[in-house]
Amino acid sequence: MNSFFYLPWWFFKAKFLGIKRPLQTVLFVSDKCNLACKHCSVYRTTNPNIKSYEQIKEELEFSYKEGSRFVDFEGGEPTLWRDGDKDLNSLVRLAKETGFYSATITTNAFMPFGDSEADSIWVSLDGLGQYHDDIRGKGVFERLVKHIKEANHPRISVNMVINSRNYSSVEETIEFVKNNPDIRSISLNFHNPYPGTEHLLLDWKIRSEIIDLIIKKKKAGSPVMNSVSGLKLMKHLKFKKQCWVSNFILPDGHRLPECPGKIAGICDSCGLSMSGEMHSVFSLKPDTIFAGMKLRM
Repeated sequence: MNSFFYLPWWFFKAKFLGIKRPLQTVLFVSDKCNLACKHCSVYRTTNPNIKSYEQIKEELEFSYKEGSRFVDFEGGEPTLWRDGDKDLNSLVRLAKETGFYSATITTNAFMPFGDSEADSIWVSLDGLGQYHDDIRGKGVFERLVKHIKEANHPRISVNMVINSRNYSSVEETIEFVKNNPDIRSISLNFHNPYPGTEHLLLDWKIRSEIIDLIIKKKKAGSPVMNSVSGLKLMKHLKFKKQCWVSNFILPDGHRLPECPGKIAGICDSCGLSMSGEMHSVFSLKPDTIFAGMKLRM
């Protein structure tokens, strides 16, 4: 109920008063991971950053004071996080105590997560079977499917990052989600070419064709989280980006008022569909506003 009142007030101040305050915080609890995905530029194989409970508490309080009301705990692999007797559920409870309306986790689902207290869970799925395993490791897809089924969580969705190795699996992945009773929806993004991963950037002509396919599947009733208006913008990226809507706190503690892609200089190749979604929200596109309300409320 609190978010029902907060969201329109936040939007009014941002749209008409020009007050730029974050709505969501992407908080990296660690860059420790149990996989070595081909597209990842975050995880560390040696001496990973692992934040303390007290550090994360201070970061949550900072973000809340900045205006953020939704938090996504990420890694590395966030389910590996521990600090003494504290685990990821401790952070979910801490976020609620701080005042956040919801806490989300993003996991690779390599390990069971059925005890998660998160309001929603995003599972990284990079295609079906061999496509997912090609990027994340042999046998990882099978474990992902098993752990999603066993989790019995009411708000599990998947996120697919489309690149030059897995774009052929987009349609079947959407169908898999549509026919899986344990998965609520799918969000589709494109690879961001951080240094060392440029070879995974999808050809722009193919990207446009894939977006048309996603729109077709959505209009046919598939549970695609992205809005049609937002997807169309991702074909050309010729729009003003409101990336300040999310603030980022990196594994090493660095605090960024917007997407790390800006510092990396890759905005012209942005694959984060949220950029298109936020521009569509501020352009008052009804389908995007509805999608956002469905996600946040």
